[in-house]
Amino acid sequence: MPKNRRKQVRIGDKKKLTCRKEIRLSEEELKQLQEKAEKKGMKESQYLRMLITNRPRDYPEIRDEIARLNNEINHIGVNINQIAHRINSGIYLEEDRHRLYVFLGQIKGLIKELLEKI
Repeated sequence: MPKNRRKQVRIGDKKKLTCRKEIRLSEEELKQLQEKAEKKGMKESQYLRMLITNRPRDYPEIRDEIARLNNEINHIGVNINQIAHRINSGIYLEEDRHRLYVFLGQIKGLIKELLEKI
């Protein structure tokens, strides 16, 4: 076993953290760590362990972004339904087809934006 690693001892459902590790950060990195941990309502060590284990407790900014994008997609869906209704009733205009392509492009853009944030 490497020098800095010790076996974790479980006490009930919680694991006892027996290993300590000193790290060096720049002033800016330390400030970012403190701000991000505080924003999540966590201690710095908890925040770092969350990042290492890739098990985030919560990402409210992603939830908010998903809600915003969902709302935009719903509005676009209403417009698409109006176009479909016009097509089905025989009142189809060439501008409707153009609008449909614009809305589909917006949906693709929103999905791409969301995937970049995740």
